[in-house]
Amino acid sequence: MSYITGKIIRELREGKNLTQKQLGEIICVSDKTISKWETEKGLPDITLLEPLSSALGVSVAELLSGESITNKNRAGNIKRGKFYVCPVCGNIVFSLGEGSFSCCGINLPALCPEKAEEGSYEIERPENDYFIKFNHPMTKEHYISFAAFITYDGVTIKKLYPEQEAAVRFPNIGRGKIIFCCNRDGLFEFSL
Repeated sequence: MSYITGKIIRELREGKNLTQKQLGEIICVSDKTISKWETEKGLPDITLLEPLSSALGVSVAELLSGESITNKNRAGNIKRGKFYVCPVCGNIVFSLGEGSFSCCGINLPALCPEKAEEGSYEIERPENDYFIKFNHPMTKEHYISFAAFITYDGVTIKKLYPEQEAAVRFPNIGRGKIIFCCNRDGLFEFSL
């Protein structure tokens, strides 16, 4: 892994029209410290990388590599979205594409849904809604943690909790797919 260079710090600082003193004030170090970094007589402590990158208007990855990262994906496709779930606290992240996410000190992998088995769910359509009942345990050890309804233009997520009914209700706003997450077995999906 490469580490930041003085040349990169100077170029980014000058690109933001900041003096060494101004940059130092932003990240709570002296202008002499900034000068040492830029002349490569010292390097920033790792604890200063995040405040330094923020002050310079770049990500930590850009600061370390010295290269600007441009997002070329201007039109994400919701149906190709990815779910990331923290196994410690249960946080759910939905991204329109692959990403790099962490929670509770853990790098989260994208979860890939498997096709739900016939009989693992029942669908009713009361009052122009979808009422979905999952044939799944809801104990403290084994439960469905969330269900999501994904259509061409949106995602609706319903959180479920152990010892509650294994059911969700979504407004019938068109065709799409249902994805649900078992805390033990991962993601499953089926189409509506």
